[in-house]
Amino acid sequence: EMLRSLVGSEMCIRDSYITLFLLIAAICVNAPHYDFDLWARLIAGMGVIDGGHVLKQDFLSYTPTHIWYDHEYGSGVVFYSFLKLFGSYSLIILEIILYFGIFFTASRVIKLRSSICPYNLLFYLFPVMALVENFNNPIRCHLFSFLLFAVFIYILELARKGKNKPLFLIPLLVILWNNLHGGVVAGIGLVFMYTVGEFLNKKPVKKYIITLLVSVPVLIINPWGYDYIKFLLMANTMKRPDVAEWWGLFSKFHLFRQIPFKIFMFGTLASELILFFKDRMYKNLKEWYVNLDKTKFIVLAATLYLAVSHIKLLPFFAIAGTCFMYEDFYKLVKVIKMPVWKDKVIYSAFLFITLFTFLSKDISVPLNTEAYPVKEIEFIKINNIKGNLLINFGLGSYASYKLYPQNLIFMDGRYEEVYYEGMVPLLKKFYLVNPYWNEILEKFPPDVMVIEKYYPIYEVLSKSKVWCNVFEGEVFGVFVPAREKKQTYKMPSNDIQYYKNTLFDTSIKF
Repeated sequence: EMLRSLVGSEMCIRDSYITLFLLIAAICVNAPHYDFDLWARLIAGMGVIDGGHVLKQDFLSYTPTHIWYDHEYGSGVVFYSFLKLFGSYSLIILEIILYFGIFFTASRVIKLRSSICPYNLLFYLFPVMALVENFNNPIRCHLFSFLLFAVFIYILELARKGKNKPLFLIPLLVILWNNLHGGVVAGIGLVFMYTVGEFLNKKPVKKYIITLLVSVPVLIINPWGYDYIKFLLMANTMKRPDVAEWWGLFSKFHLFRQIPFKIFMFGTLASELILFFKDRMYKNLKEWYVNLDKTKFIVLAATLYLAVSHIKLLPFFAIAGTCFMYEDFYKLVKVIKMPVWKDKVIYSAFLFITLFTFLSKDISVPLNTEAYPVKEIEFIKINNIKGNLLINFGLGSYASYKLYPQNLIFMDGRYEEVYYEGMVPLLKKFYLVNPYWNEILEKFPPDVMVIEKYYPIYEVLSKSKVWCNVFEGEVFGVFVPAREKKQTYKMPSNDIQYYKNTLFDTSIKF
């Protein structure tokens, strides 16, 4: 009977992980297009793999640039390696593996912290949806930070249980993380939070202090040395008022977005509040505070602040909430009598969603011509329109990837990594036709422009006698100086499969 119970338990664990993996896969293959910054990452990875060195100077722009502090160069190496070795679909597969790794690690944290079964898929549904909705563009460098953040929580929770040997891994992981993505500061911050929390819990903190003291200096192990640390501090504290993903969770733009995350956030916070009042019924305030896990609530409070301040950082709370709030949530719902067949219904529903997604979707390289100016870039390429290209900074790295060395760009999403502070406001003023909007044309005159139709500048340029709209697609238009307009132009293909087949083709060589 014991053996039968053990086998049944193992099957439950296996089925839970397989179902979770398939659900994540189904959500990920629905990504509409690749992340806009992927192309710069591939170029950086190409520099290391094909060129044999980390790229430290920009060569893609016609505007002033400083040293290229690429805090994501390691991610670029991974992405380009996968693309080169396994083809375009491998990036989507890598995304699925990283997402699954995050929640697999979170489930191990839950199992470590309590005796409650950590395999109830309904609890994972909303944090999974929250993460994928926020970063559903295969693939982004931030996933490495989120996975390592979960791994750090697991190692630190092991240390709280008295298993201290894995703490020696943290400085090594800091070196790896630091060269994969600038989110390494979250890992350092996590060790600091555990140090403070365990001190307040009146537990030994020497091991955390030593870990912190060893982990901070190894940040210098990177291609730029000490200068990179100064850049990292600047990049993690600078304001980005013109980038939507750095706006607050309850800003006007995001007020009715990120719904799965908000459901998860309010649901878990409500459960904590209910438990607080239940605990107060049986203990006085002093006893409640003594028994309170300060480490847990310091991590939750810090990650909640990050989530509310910047939607780009909300996955940190989704991960911390999954690790620390699962147990409390099920303390409240365990009294509810559920039918024995509920698990079969949940598994069946999840598997149906997965199967329906895979059968109803034409799974191929994600490419959205409304998000990417693929035909417009092709038009510039086949008509050999050379020179400086002015295009929105989010699309700049794609334009570079496809058009270099024929065209140099104004800027791209590398933002603080490469460009000076005033470049984005200059671009914004131009697109919105704010006062002195033509300053950008005087300081950094372009030879060709790709402009979205929905910006006010599109109408201004369309009526201009200086600029001429030579190609108009669904969302974008191509403008060249009127004096350089040709009588005839080659038209780009309308075959979407052609663009998917050639999506990763580039003329950049090292």
